[in-house]
Amino acid sequence: MSKEISQAVIRRLPRYYRYLGELLDEGVERISSNDLSHRMKVTASQIRQDLNNFGGFGQQGYGYNVQFLYEEIGKIMGLNTEHRIIIIGAGNLGQALANYVKFEKLGFVITALFDINPELSGKSVRGIPILMLSELDEYCRTHRVDIAALTMPKSKADSIASKLVDLGIRAIWNFAHVDLEIPNKDVVVESVHLSDSLMQLSYNIVKKSKNK
Repeated sequence: MSKEISQAVIRRLPRYYRYLGELLDEGVERISSNDLSHRMKVTASQIRQDLNNFGGFGQQGYGYNVQFLYEEIGKIMGLNTEHRIIIIGAGNLGQALANYVKFEKLGFVITALFDINPELSGKSVRGIPILMLSELDEYCRTHRVDIAALTMPKSKADSIASKLVDLGIRAIWNFAHVDLEIPNKDVVVESVHLSDSLMQLSYNIVKKSKNK
């Protein structure tokens, strides 16, 4: 049985990956947990504990090989495998996601957008076609879809999510402002509530102003 990794550790993995990528860009070949902790503002013991969940990767007296650790964390997060994404909702947010080219560098390839607005039919975003929602069933039957991103009004999100699950999609990236209710435990849902993040920012602004 594989070891259960805490969500807190999993949330830190992309940050490790990002910092290691920056080190590679700077030509750094190896780094100690202490030096990495100074960069990331995380304790060296936390870094060692996190990485020990996956085997450690460090050598005493040497530290971490940056290239090796970068590649291994990428494998842990599944970035050595191409993930094909469709976007449900071709409005401003959906099109912004389709225009973000860095996703492809990480192995996330957006293959199509879907919408109900007939004025968008036949158009494309960065070469990615916008199809009508009525074409979703056929598309999923004839194309591999690993992830569906929901960038649509919350009123329709649950029904669309259920439809996607019925079509065999097992991962949903949810931008709709609603907590999806999906009884199928095999389906992975990652929700991104942009307004929640803004409200947290607002709270911290207010908190700091009161402490002055």
